[in-house]
Amino acid sequence: MEIRRDIIDLFKSWKNSSSRKPLLLKGARQIGKTWVMEAFGKEYYDYYVRFDFDRHPELKSIFQVTKSPERLLKELALHCDCPLLPEKTLIIFDEIQECEEALNSLKYFCEDAPEYHVMAAGSLLGVAVRNRRMTVPVGKVNVVRMFPLTFREFLRASDFRTFTYVDSLDEIHHLPEIIMNKLQTEYRRYQVCGGMPDAVVTLLENKGMASVEMVLQDILDLYELDFAKYAAPNEIPRIHSLWHSLPAQLSKENRKFIYKVVRPGARSKDYEDALMWLEEAGMIYRVYDISKPGIPLSAYQEFNAFKVYACDCGLLRRLAHLSAEVVTDPLAIYSEFKGAMAENTVLQSVVPLLDGGPLCYWTSGRMAEVEFVIQWGANIVPIEVKAAGNINGNSLSEYFKKYNPPYRIRFSMLNLQYNGGLLSAPSPLAGWLDHLFSLMRSKR
Repeated sequence: MEIRRDIIDLFKSWKNSSSRKPLLLKGARQIGKTWVMEAFGKEYYDYYVRFDFDRHPELKSIFQVTKSPERLLKELALHCDCPLLPEKTLIIFDEIQECEEALNSLKYFCEDAPEYHVMAAGSLLGVAVRNRRMTVPVGKVNVVRMFPLTFREFLRASDFRTFTYVDSLDEIHHLPEIIMNKLQTEYRRYQVCGGMPDAVVTLLENKGMASVEMVLQDILDLYELDFAKYAAPNEIPRIHSLWHSLPAQLSKENRKFIYKVVRPGARSKDYEDALMWLEEAGMIYRVYDISKPGIPLSAYQEFNAFKVYACDCGLLRRLAHLSAEVVTDPLAIYSEFKGAMAENTVLQSVVPLLDGGPLCYWTSGRMAEVEFVIQWGANIVPIEVKAAGNINGNSLSEYFKKYNPPYRIRFSMLNLQYNGGLLSAPSPLAGWLDHLFSLMRSKR
């Protein structure tokens, strides 16, 4: 089964851009970077070729003797069967973190051979660059960040008719009951497998939950091996402890990150590098408290107060040893962690839409907390997330009383409606947030 990724549309714009530079693809392990580059090359080019510096270390020597794209291409042509042609061949440098000279060569492809289309990606690229003090040719590459599958992408593969209905909404109104039921069913299935492509394919091909769990556990085990491979020896136990503390951190009613949950007596200065490692590996998102919702949001972040979420809800579920049966049962009660899963899943759909913008939340002492606050164009938008259909609570109302925002959003499992600046939407629709915003603007 092949799953179309939304990032392909971004790749198409890159291919057709007159200011195109070599593209450097970043993202967590096992999210399908290699697959999507090859799928793009297969569909939109006459030829594509992938040079893997991990599988074929002999390639490194080519880049160690010259920086000239002309000479590099002549040498590389000896290692592939298809021609390396300007405009017609997509050249992929995979696992580029294994060859710093290849990473630096992107500068010279940009300056001296822009007619060649070059993509590059690597496992834990940000971590490798920092730890090995590698240099990235800033200004000479188009850096693109990739994420696990969102629910939007999952639904397109799992139930195309329901996806098409939602994707073609031209006004905000109650969704038919059959659409709501299908959205809720598919959303719970997505929370079980998450957005890792191998897990998604295993689920959608009906290979059984035991196989899905095995795929997710294999990914978690691979992450553990990465700690040992890419982290400094003194940081490995701290990274391990932080990663495994995520379920406990998110099970608290107040999900603010607490160091003593990691280890009694732990201090921020001892774990900051480990947190940065997990961020650079794409394994976590840090969401910062804000002093007030001003523009730009980044100017009002409180860096000593933050929440930490996993990059993928399926991995978080497996890390917490939460059974699939509990997640798929709409009547199951698992208290605070159900809310954490709801927040993590919504965040997973919203992050790719923010174009690298800050992730924030808002608190008012111990009286109120709005799960997420985002900057959308010239607007600061509060987003409340409820795990099911219970929307009791006054946090969003308190925020509205204090700041009177033009737009506010509540995600839950209730139906879609819009009233006086408040968009109430089913959580599965978080991946359509940009479209919903355009529909809200049309009503003002």
